[in-house]
Amino acid sequence: MRDGLSSNSGVVQHSGGPGDSPIHDDEIGQEQEYVSMLYGRLDALREQATHRLAEQLRATGGTLQARSQRDSAVRMYGEQVEQYSAVEQGLCFGRLDTDDGGRHYIGRIGIFDSDGDYDPLLIDWRAPAARAFYLATAANPQGVHRRRHLRTRQRKVTGLNDEVLDIAAASPTAHEELTGEAALLAALTAGRTGRMRDIVETIQAEQDTVIRAELPGTLVVQGGPGTGKTAVALHRAAYLLYTHRRELATRGVLLVGPNATFLRYISQVLPALAETGVLLRTQADLFPGVTARRTEGAEAAALKGRAVLVEVLAAAVRDRQWVPDEPLEIEQPQREILVLHPETVRAARDRARRSGRPHNLARAVFDVELVHALAAQVAERIGADPLGGENLLEEADLAEIRRELRDDPEVRATLDHLWPLLTPQQLLADLYADPARIATAAPMLTEAEQALLHRQPSGWTPADVPLLDEAAELLGEDDRAAAARRERLRTLQREYAEGVLEIARGSRSIDVEDEADGGEILGVTDLLDADRMVERQEEGDRLTTAQRAAADRSWAFGHIIVDEAQELSPMAWRLLMRRCPSRSMTIVGDVAQTGALAGTASWAEVLEPYVARRWRLTELAVSYRTPAEIMAVAAEVLAQIDPTLRPPRSVRSTGVPPIDRSVAPERLAAELVDAATATAATLTDGRLGVIVPAARVADLGPALADAIPEATVGDQPDLKGRTVLLTVAQAKGLEFDAVLVVDPDGIVAESPRGRNDLYVALTRATQRLTVLRPTS
Repeated sequence: MRDGLSSNSGVVQHSGGPGDSPIHDDEIGQEQEYVSMLYGRLDALREQATHRLAEQLRATGGTLQARSQRDSAVRMYGEQVEQYSAVEQGLCFGRLDTDDGGRHYIGRIGIFDSDGDYDPLLIDWRAPAARAFYLATAANPQGVHRRRHLRTRQRKVTGLNDEVLDIAAASPTAHEELTGEAALLAALTAGRTGRMRDIVETIQAEQDTVIRAELPGTLVVQGGPGTGKTAVALHRAAYLLYTHRRELATRGVLLVGPNATFLRYISQVLPALAETGVLLRTQADLFPGVTARRTEGAEAAALKGRAVLVEVLAAAVRDRQWVPDEPLEIEQPQREILVLHPETVRAARDRARRSGRPHNLARAVFDVELVHALAAQVAERIGADPLGGENLLEEADLAEIRRELRDDPEVRATLDHLWPLLTPQQLLADLYADPARIATAAPMLTEAEQALLHRQPSGWTPADVPLLDEAAELLGEDDRAAAARRERLRTLQREYAEGVLEIARGSRSIDVEDEADGGEILGVTDLLDADRMVERQEEGDRLTTAQRAAADRSWAFGHIIVDEAQELSPMAWRLLMRRCPSRSMTIVGDVAQTGALAGTASWAEVLEPYVARRWRLTELAVSYRTPAEIMAVAAEVLAQIDPTLRPPRSVRSTGVPPIDRSVAPERLAAELVDAATATAATLTDGRLGVIVPAARVADLGPALADAIPEATVGDQPDLKGRTVLLTVAQAKGLEFDAVLVVDPDGIVAESPRGRNDLYVALTRATQRLTVLRPTS
């Protein structure tokens, strides 16, 4: 190295704030003036959206159709205003000066000059023209002479950071930094806020490659702690919607996270990137109409996640298709008793099964067979020829008998008993509640495993959701009743529309000759009929893609992104694959952090049953969040998990070594309070995470909350507080400025994969780590 030039990259950076050499106040002022112009354009766009909404509201009257149109307008324009508001913070964050003298500003959305040629004032970060902002180096400048990072606070530019990509033009007083390091380190060392920030200003080259990867196929992103996997997944969602909006707008994008706390943590990232249409869900929320919040033991959850449950559920459905051991008698008013023999029921059952239809849809075949058998008994009794000839009843008479039998309450009750119409909830609840049913459906399980499934209905757990979805596939949905309701509603709407049009006809004056062309003045009834009015009302009632997808179990998404994917069980993967027949997926995770007993040990093992070898793997090897001092401690645990695994390389050091302190067991709560209070005092603007074994939440949580009133503890902790106590499962995917890991041996002992959990706990901090270890 000489004169501050990097011998590796040849990139020279100038950084500073107002008054810092070599960047001067007048340069700050120029950028401030330009950014103010962009914000002025943003204000104009926001005002336009608000004005359009007001005009829409004024233009509609009080009819049902008008109210529906207003609701649709509120949703559409509300989303526009939300997008403009979300990107307001840090709207413009960079500038590219090109070799041909061009100057291009990079931001969260694209803004164009509407006065004539629509020249770009601000280039969307996802546009191809912006890619050089993330990839240009001195070795490959891609036509860029200088890259400038802008640091802003709300609408004010507070500092600039320049990277001159031409060594000959670099200032000899410049200092060596990696590409974009000043902006990156500023983001990494800034205090956490309880909500994840986007990384659009500091995307690194390896991350950009993943974000802009092609849409088709299944992409696996393997990365250790702090490598930005979650941020990459979110930015990839925004990029795909920008680049492939036509393909994805109608099918939608689903993002699956590990828990509700995590989803709240990342909830602001996509709106800040101008995308509000991605559906965020946990596994617990993937079955419409069910909110799975009940907890259960790790062993029971692991059992429910095993692929063998497919066979168990299929057997449970077959068990409900009952064949009696003895003849069944059906009493008929004013008729002799009808009898269903076991062989008749068995034949009907076999015929229904051979139809290949799901259980509820095959019921129609079963009903036809048995009703015909019963009708034959009735016909034989009332239509027999006294002289021994053929039956005297005609086909019309037989059809009437069948109709009466189908409507007969006793016959319907018998059919429901032999082949009940079931919901997934009914099937699973009945199975769990009855040890005999479990034994019949799951002979391949041990008695201890069967006992894990047995419980009385008291709410659903996240592990139940894939089983409910599997049951729904096996049962099918008989939607004839729902279709009939929709048709009745449409009939009522049509009648209402015809009434409106009739009023319009009655109030219309006689035709008036148009003096200009001799034509007639057309009225509303000439341009619109009742059916079209109903269609327009249905269009006005249309929900967003995400809203419709959330309510439809059979919805096929255009793309699915799974974060912390290593935690998903085989049954959960079956559910997701049904939601994405195209297998267009981005799977993000780290097998070294797998904590769930039914979680992933190998990506190939999970994916090859669905996509064979047609999936691609990319790895993120650089940890931006975790300092080298903390990563060294975590690496020791990683070596115990698997000596062949290598931790990611940290890009920075803090100079603050982790603290590992042994404490007396009876002093643990008091030492925790003291350590939390002392650590929080060092954080002028940041968050402290206290990670404890699940079994110690009950005794340590109240002690912490009493000592630090703002501390939050609970099943779904609020991350807005300065201090929060969590289990490892709740801390998945989160990050804090400082972390206290309490009783690491207790974390390890809680699960066969306890060391994986400890590895997760040790790598949540961006600045400081303290470990409190009770002595034995």
